[in-house]
Amino acid sequence: MRIKTLILSLFLLLIFLNGTYAQESEKIFTIYLVRHAEKELSAENPKDPPLTPCGEKRAESLANLLKNVQLDVIYSTEYLRTKETAQPVANEKEKELTYYDPVKLADFAKLLLKNKEDVLVVGHSNTTPVLAGLLIGEDLEPFDESIYNLVYQVVVSKDKGRLHVFHTAVVCNK
Repeated sequence: MRIKTLILSLFLLLIFLNGTYAQESEKIFTIYLVRHAEKELSAENPKDPPLTPCGEKRAESLANLLKNVQLDVIYSTEYLRTKETAQPVANEKEKELTYYDPVKLADFAKLLLKNKEDVLVVGHSNTTPVLAGLLIGEDLEPFDESIYNLVYQVVVSKDKGRLHVFHTAVVCNK
């Protein structure tokens, strides 16, 4: 009788541990990707311009949009315009910015998928859609430099990403 109880206990323990492992490996996480907000075209440093007042408004709007969203990490390139776009979200979440290299998108995509964290990635018109494509296994092209209102949401479940694209409604007076 004791042996049967021991075997049954071990069997139930194995089922429990297997179920726990399966749940951990199936973690669902979300990666938000945005292009930096509007940049100052007549800036002193045209290679690293700051945001315009409209861009600052858009950055604040992004922080408001993500206010109730859990974020583990906030990534930005080291350009002023991306940092200024990400900073209001970082302030809201009380997080430091983590920098990534926009030239190494394939490696960065692998890191994001490996880490399985809820994150925001602030990039550029030529990197944001490309990175989203890498995350879902599709080729996505860069978008026009006049576009600032897209939020890419990649939801990853069972190691497969699904892309949703949202348009924000920030209106600036010219």
